[in-house]
Amino acid sequence: MSGTTLEQFSYDNKIVKYFGVATIAWGIVGMLVGVLAATQLFLPEANLGNPYTTFGRIRPLHTNAVIFAFVGNAIFAGVYYSMPRLLKTPMFSKALSWFHFWGWQLIILLAAVTLPLGLTSSKEYAELEWPIDILIAIVWVAFGANMIGALIKRREKHMYVAIWFYLASFVTVAVLHIFNSLALPVSFFKSYSAYAGVQDALVQWWYGHNAVAFFLTTPFLGLMYYYLPKAANRPVYSYKLSIIHFWSLIFLYIWAGPHHLLYTALPEWAQILGVVFSIMLIAPSWGGMVNGLLTLRGAWDKVRVDPVLKFMVVAVTAYGMATFEGPLLSLKNVNAIAHYTDWIVAHVHIGGLGWNGFFTFAMLYWLWPKMWKTDLFSTKLATTHFWLGTIGILFYALPMYVAALTQSLMWKEFSDAGRLVYPNFLETVVQIVPMYMLRAFGGVLYLSGVFLMVYNMFKTAKQGTFVPEEADEAPALLPHTEEKGEFWHRAWERKPIFFTGLATVAILIGGIIEIVPTILVKSNVPTISSVQPYTPLELQGRDLYISHGCVGCHSQMIRPFRSETERFGEYSKAGEFVYDRPFLWGSKRTGPDLHRVGGKYPDSWHYHHMVDPSSMSPGSLMPPYPWLATNIMAHEDVPAKIRTLQKLGVPYPENYDQQANADLELQADQIVKSLQSAGVEVMPQAEIVALIAYLQRLGTDIKKTAATNP
Repeated sequence: MSGTTLEQFSYDNKIVKYFGVATIAWGIVGMLVGVLAATQLFLPEANLGNPYTTFGRIRPLHTNAVIFAFVGNAIFAGVYYSMPRLLKTPMFSKALSWFHFWGWQLIILLAAVTLPLGLTSSKEYAELEWPIDILIAIVWVAFGANMIGALIKRREKHMYVAIWFYLASFVTVAVLHIFNSLALPVSFFKSYSAYAGVQDALVQWWYGHNAVAFFLTTPFLGLMYYYLPKAANRPVYSYKLSIIHFWSLIFLYIWAGPHHLLYTALPEWAQILGVVFSIMLIAPSWGGMVNGLLTLRGAWDKVRVDPVLKFMVVAVTAYGMATFEGPLLSLKNVNAIAHYTDWIVAHVHIGGLGWNGFFTFAMLYWLWPKMWKTDLFSTKLATTHFWLGTIGILFYALPMYVAALTQSLMWKEFSDAGRLVYPNFLETVVQIVPMYMLRAFGGVLYLSGVFLMVYNMFKTAKQGTFVPEEADEAPALLPHTEEKGEFWHRAWERKPIFFTGLATVAILIGGIIEIVPTILVKSNVPTISSVQPYTPLELQGRDLYISHGCVGCHSQMIRPFRSETERFGEYSKAGEFVYDRPFLWGSKRTGPDLHRVGGKYPDSWHYHHMVDPSSMSPGSLMPPYPWLATNIMAHEDVPAKIRTLQKLGVPYPENYDQQANADLELQADQIVKSLQSAGVEVMPQAEIVALIAYLQRLGTDIKKTAATNP
């Protein structure tokens, strides 16, 4: 490099520190909420007797806190440290970096306030209402602009593999978030999804599956490709394997969402596509795992003594296990056993606690001494954290597998006489309570290790000196001249905009092929003439059901299995959900399916069951909701809801918004009279009246069809 002028610049460590501290702080909050939610499943008193801390409301708070606050801030810390060093340039704009940081923390705070208040869209991993969705899009675009700006002014000719994953993650999350969040607002914190029923389910799980793929997986693979070789002081095992595994992963992943909807009312062709591409995903997923583990060749002696490498090895192994288990669960015969059980919960947490959690810990343990120019305060404490976390994962996951198999087999067991051996759903729940206790204990162990890390990081920082701006120098990037015989992918790596465009095409193909026909081809959702829009009171009750997070414990999708039709009633049809915005099929049955509960019990049963579940179901673990009987529900927003749904195509009569409240009052009065006849006094405006109206409607459209077609 004789005669080359070196340019001086510096890396911003301060933004990395802030994102790192936010990672730890929100991680503790999210995990504490998770331990509380785990405890509530065997101890109803842990719901704390108010609407804001019930399981239905804090479960989405837990998932949002650990995914977007803990893991999200970890991604940003890792990217803001690694990307400038890989490109030999600072991030494009410090102002964008800090806008990104404070904007993201504001989003998390808004989630922490709105979710316990019941302001939710009910979509898994996308529960936040439309104003927050817009803010997420703005902040995410700022993050992407900062990355692309840095790429344009880089001093390195080629983009390293980690940056491929960062770019693909940025583009795909933007596409997923925008299309899944399309909704029509009713008010500032209420909206209805642009999609209904089957279409909403497909779009949601196209998003839900790929949020896991492109928020919890691909960014961390990028981090793995930077931090694992750094920690091991070894080069990446195979450059060509990284190419194959990157392109095949981002192309295949986007197709796999329908495997969350097997045996449901989703068209069979979409289910088959989901299964086929899920099976193919094993290859690129394990390509990443193999590339990571083989990078440690010749460095396994370090794993014995270095806690950073210990965390990384278990993280990459957990990634391999989770990405083997995912395709396994997409097989229809396995899915028939596992879906709606705790197996899915265990699967998610192997990835979340093992892959995301452990890799985040490893990265922070590696970063802190680097930024404070010192050694880690205590290797022993970090090793203790590793073992507490590992044992915590085992205590979490293994009982969940036992619980899942136990409950699923109990659901499906018939006697010699051809009757269900366990017809009462509650019997199958009570049986697995000890497993729920062990799961909560595992969570406590995992969290206790995080507290050790906080102390270790604090002491590490205290003994060192923080370097807010780390100086470096490199020659300017010269104008490119074509190199004869240059490897095709190396040429792509010089063109960040072109590369990003190719990645965008790769991820769009699967989504377009699966979603567009489901929306445009009417035969995918056969209509049922007896299915009518919800009455105004039923609509209010449904929104209340959504607000309280009831979908977190109750499904509304009866699969075509004898064990389910014997227990719950006729299997669910696609045409029954055409007015469901959002769909409420659920993904876990802590309580029974409710799709055919309409007319099964009298109004008074629902009243007593909500106020004191154990009075109707002795031994029930469901928390009581006594406030529903006394809280008055304001119905002033009903006309606006009717008008919004009409714009979305729901066939209410013209000007029905002017008549809606009168119809609502008539139906409420009928329910009040029914309750009075059973000795229950309640106001017509009470929340429980609207909820009863909704529950009594569920599944009755099919019964009307049967009645008119004997």
